[in-house]
Amino acid sequence: MPRAGLTVERLVRAGAELADEVGFDQVTVSAVARRFDVKVASLYSHLKNSHDLKTRIALLALEELADRSAHALAGRAGRDALAALADVYRDYARAHPGRYAAARLPLDAETAAASAGVRHSRMMRAVLRGYGLPEPDQTHAVRLLGSVLHGYVSLELAGGFAHSSPDAQVSWEWILDRLDGMLSSLRPH
Repeated sequence: MPRAGLTVERLVRAGAELADEVGFDQVTVSAVARRFDVKVASLYSHLKNSHDLKTRIALLALEELADRSAHALAGRAGRDALAALADVYRDYARAHPGRYAAARLPLDAETAAASAGVRHSRMMRAVLRGYGLPEPDQTHAVRLLGSVLHGYVSLELAGGFAHSSPDAQVSWEWILDRLDGMLSSLRPH
């Protein structure tokens, strides 16, 4: 019988908080059990194992990020939409570094298809539709934007820009301007 008060949702939220504090790689069922001062065995009526916990944290992170992105993109187009989406990713990563790492966890095809990752792809494509890109350019652009945004955020989180000038925010704006210019130049005439 499940221990009173323990639910999958509470365990996943505790795991997500732990991920933000100590890093996603350090999240285990044992570590979450210690948060609730319970034996690990009590959690196995809710979770299969640490991989199940990590997958659920990834799904939570994807959902949170998709919700924030949808809100930020409402009514925006072009560079404004591009910057809004990029800023959501960057801000989320800064506020929730462990969850951000979780959002990049490789998921099996069935789990991925049922996740908020699908919403991310649709929103990225919606931003790119504003640039009028045909296929396969649109798919290439989705991959380019994902690579640039995730790469920049990962380097920034690792302290890669902390000890140099100009400020990371100046570079961020410069990159967004260049991406906007490049995407605009690809628009069919």
